[in-house]
Amino acid sequence: MPKVIMTFPEGKHKVLTMSYDDGRAADRKLVEIFNENGIKGTFHINSGLFGTGDRIPHEEVAQLYKGHEISTHTVTHPTVARSPKEQIIEEVIEDRKSLEKIAGYTVRGLSYPNGSYNRLIKEMLPYLGIEYARTVHSTGSFSIPDDFHEWNPTCHHKRDLMNLAEEFVQLHKKQYLYMMYVWGHSYEFDNDQNWDLIESFCEFISNRSDIWYATNIEIVDYMKAFTNLKFSADSTFVYNPNAISIWLSVDGKIVEVQAGKQLALV
Repeated sequence: MPKVIMTFPEGKHKVLTMSYDDGRAADRKLVEIFNENGIKGTFHINSGLFGTGDRIPHEEVAQLYKGHEISTHTVTHPTVARSPKEQIIEEVIEDRKSLEKIAGYTVRGLSYPNGSYNRLIKEMLPYLGIEYARTVHSTGSFSIPDDFHEWNPTCHHKRDLMNLAEEFVQLHKKQYLYMMYVWGHSYEFDNDQNWDLIESFCEFISNRSDIWYATNIEIVDYMKAFTNLKFSADSTFVYNPNAISIWLSVDGKIVEVQAGKQLALV
């Protein structure tokens, strides 16, 4: 039986993803920095607050976040763990509806507003079409979550960002998969007058051959697609029923299992 393990696309063993909340005006500069460096971001937006204060107006959303992921943050940003379930359902579903009309694709992610959630909310989310939800509990680690509805990030960008980036870049053991997940609010760079922090981070960590640069939902989709592969009982061949390719390491050799195809592994 061959030794088969999952890899990220093209055989990579590390992934970087960025997550920013509230859809504020400073997202314009942040998106520009990401685009210049080939970094992918997920932007969690409150559709009921479009254009209020310095928030991005709805007319600008689709073009601004093109190439990144638009995700829910509820319609009005309530503390959902203190809200009745009827309100939670409306806040999530109506945010999805509004954002999907703008994005043109299904919106399937969430970041918990005010970092608020509980077991009941987690159990509700799959029925509302939400496939992952990000917390504000930074771990300082590079692990892949077991529960994508309680997705703890590596760090807020204020928390030791460059030291963690250096540690992440140096990780080399390919028997493991590593993820660096950074979250925050773009307006904090204005408040703290430290745009140089995120610029330096993106320049440092970009264009590395062993890192996959992905949105939150791309990671979720890839992990689910791997578990959906159909291996023979002796792992000598595999069928990929998914719409995306999955890469595997087979006895140390990287192979691509193309969408809709069966592949011999020995």
